Amino acid sequence: MTDTSLPDSLAGWLRRIEAMHPAEIELGLDRLHGVAARLAVAHFSVPVITVAGTNGKGSTLRLMAALAERQGRQVCLYTSPHLHVFNERVRLPEGLASDAQLCAAFAQVEQARAGVPLTYFEFTTLAALWLFKASTADLILLEVGLGGRLDAVNIVEPDVSVVTSVGLDHQDWLGDTREAIAAEKCGIGRADKPLVFGEMDWPDNLVSLAATLGSSPVFAGRDFHAQGEALVLSDNRQLRLPAQVRLGADNLATACQALALVGVECGDADVAAVAELGLFGRCEQQHIGGVSCWFDVGHNLPAVQRFLQQLPACAGTRHLVFGMMADKPVDAVIGLFDGMATRWYLAAPQIPRAAPTARLREGLPDTAQYQEYASVAAATRAALDAAGGEDQVVVFGSFYTVSEAREQAQ
Repeated sequence: MTDTSLPDSLAGWLRRIEAMHPAEIELGLDRLHGVAARLAVAHFSVPVITVAGTNGKGSTLRLMAALAERQGRQVCLYTSPHLHVFNERVRLPEGLASDAQLCAAFAQVEQARAGVPLTYFEFTTLAALWLFKASTADLILLEVGLGGRLDAVNIVEPDVSVVTSVGLDHQDWLGDTREAIAAEKCGIGRADKPLVFGEMDWPDNLVSLAATLGSSPVFAGRDFHAQGEALVLSDNRQLRLPAQVRLGADNLATACQALALVGVECGDADVAAVAELGLFGRCEQQHIGGVSCWFDVGHNLPAVQRFLQQLPACAGTRHLVFGMMADKPVDAVIGLFDGMATRWYLAAPQIPRAAPTARLREGLPDTAQYQEYASVAAATRAALDAAGGEDQVVVFGSFYTVSEAREQAQ
């Protein structure tokens, strides 16, 4: 395909990029080095914070961006996946990247790749980095897609690396123990640069991983922590911790600590201001037709456990709109709802990796009330129609489930 046949719309570009590489995921950086060098996106002259982790990445980055902006920083933020429109992934200091900006960036990557096959994530990551390099930003925040060591985002040299948590997820790619997964995620660390670990429960090999990398360890529970009414950072500075933090006190502590390491120092007023921040699909509540409806993108066991801990008590029935990927612990997640008054609305999101409803049904107890639906949208409509004033509609299990349900609910 010649340059004259390049797409002229964002939708056209995304279709082209999706068809470019036979694999949805192909970990490894060898193919990217040359393309990144031609685009000059591996090194930035402003601080870069890269964030990996099984859970908590999006929440930590949301808090980090808000805190930094309160200090007058011009922030670029890269996250994935998106819920509704691709532009959500690429946030510039002036707001979400426009269709025109993204198309221009895609054209630059197309030229620079010189025939090198790139996955969807690799191509779009390079485009985001190109936009960031051309922006007025003085702080770059990057979310790893999968793992860390071999993820496309790791082509960039960070000033601070953050691992929010390590749990069992994506075992086919990352390993089947916390220690193996920690090795992959901590692979974003750099010699003589801080490596922040945001979870109090460390994998057994965490200290040795930091030593092997030559990173400067900054670990939750030892070097910084959120406890009681105080958030204590590694320099012994204390901040007043609000009684409730919607996106998690642990994520807030990690965000403040990482920012402090690049010279962004937050005060009590900043911490209080972001405590009420939410994020689409993270224990998100909407009232729809008089019904309390909750959305959560948690797609592994620890994430769903955390969501249930945050979910308010329900005086009636929980109408559960559930769709999950086939490689996730479907049975264990369903087991978390044992003993609750529930009715299940099973649906497969429109993605090849989704578990079919027959697989979801297999995990239900014999006494479960359930119905299978041809789409998440149909399941959501049915749940909303059936729910009463004291009930909850709960949509969970995957980013894709929440995305399709939120579109129906709006």
